[in-house]
Amino acid sequence: MPKLSTYVLKQLIGPVALFAFLMTCVIWLTQALHFLDLIINRGQSATTFLYISMLVIPNLLVIILPLAFFFGCLYALSRLQSDSELVVMASVGYSRSQMALPVLVAAVLVMTLAYICGLYLMPAGQRALKDKVGDISANIGTALLNEGTFNTPSKGLTVFIREIDNQGGIHGVLVHDSRNPKSTVTYLAESGLIVQTPAGARLIMVDGTIEMSGKRGARLNVLKFQRDVVDLDQFAGKAQASERSTNERYLRELLFPDPSLKPKVRRAYLAEAHNRLSQPLYCLAFALIALAAVIRGKRARGAHVLRMTLACSAAIGLRIAGYGVQGLAVSNTALCVLFYVFPLIGVVGALYFLWGGHPRPLPGAAPALPTASQKP
Repeated sequence: MPKLSTYVLKQLIGPVALFAFLMTCVIWLTQALHFLDLIINRGQSATTFLYISMLVIPNLLVIILPLAFFFGCLYALSRLQSDSELVVMASVGYSRSQMALPVLVAAVLVMTLAYICGLYLMPAGQRALKDKVGDISANIGTALLNEGTFNTPSKGLTVFIREIDNQGGIHGVLVHDSRNPKSTVTYLAESGLIVQTPAGARLIMVDGTIEMSGKRGARLNVLKFQRDVVDLDQFAGKAQASERSTNERYLRELLFPDPSLKPKVRRAYLAEAHNRLSQPLYCLAFALIALAAVIRGKRARGAHVLRMTLACSAAIGLRIAGYGVQGLAVSNTALCVLFYVFPLIGVVGALYFLWGGHPRPLPGAAPALPTASQKP
């Protein structure tokens, strides 16, 4: 690329990266907070929390990257315009086509990254996230490691641990099993240990008693023991096999679903596939909309602000319309073509305005950047 195009491209990269980083941080924080309750109640570490939170990022980037690119591009071009750098470039013969080159190159780079996130990183991350959350939820042993509190990891089970020593041993154990109201069982032990075995979580209790009530509490049987083992997995809910959701499936699975699935599910998969393929295309539309808003029209502050507002409204309107298509496409697969129509509308409209398609020049408008054929 010419040196001026390289310069403009460098000016675009910084704001786009900054907007993408800030938007990702804000939205990531709101998503990560959803996992705090699970992490704290299940006794997981900060490393596990960070790992789970990072798996959400590819899913966010698919949505954030096109919007961050638009706002970053609009900001960078506006700054070049306000500093009169675009005017200087135009005076030395820098055409609109040359101005569009670095903007489109930046759009292609962001679009490529969005495709990588949407087609591979997002489904891989969502699968790993679902598996990890399932493992944490199924690990009932870690849910009990809270000393001094009554823990209820599942319905009908209450566990109290008075103290946990530095070696991982527990002291003062109470386990109350009331799953069967007609016959409740209470375990009391001086000490114990929670261990993970290949067969699952086990609570080993030492020097305690087992109190069992019968005949609706009319009789109480007490048994003493020196060592007893309780299978904690019996209190955990059965793992329920579930179908992979649409955001957990790769593109090939969405385009060629299992024929045995219901028609509505197959239509939802197809709609999701076209949605992923079309989302990055908004980068091209947003690039041209930002470029047209900056270099066409008056340079007066009021007119410039008006064009920026209209550009933002057009970009956001196109993106909202694109999101609205997904629900319609699930009902009628023929409407999947609309996924590509809206970004195409943005591209055609911006090109029409950018390359002199406006019916009349705005009064007092700044001279348009010359085209390549108009260069001396």
